[in-house]
Amino acid sequence: MPKLALYVSLKAKPGKEAEVEAFLKQGAQLAAKEAGTVTWYGLKEDEGLYSVFDTFEDESGRDAHLNGDIAKALMAKANELFAEAPKIHKITIVASK
Repeated sequence: MPKLALYVSLKAKPGKEAEVEAFLKQGAQLAAKEAGTVTWYGLKEDEGLYSVFDTFEDESGRDAHLNGDIAKALMAKANELFAEAPKIHKITIVASK
């Protein structure tokens, strides 16, 4: 069972929603190559509001992800795509099914 997670909230700039969704789809492909990332979800929460939720077995997997290609791409595109800086929350999973 994964013990750790990340939740990243993203607010698209007006008119950038399609680009954000394309970015999230690309992120899923990159996450599939990360050995330490157990699950990775790109989510649309509401109009213009998106998030990423991913899980990890241990801190080394989460750290590798935070320092990997997806995080670098996210920060490189942040000013172009998002109305606010991405908010990254480190989460400990207490229970799951």
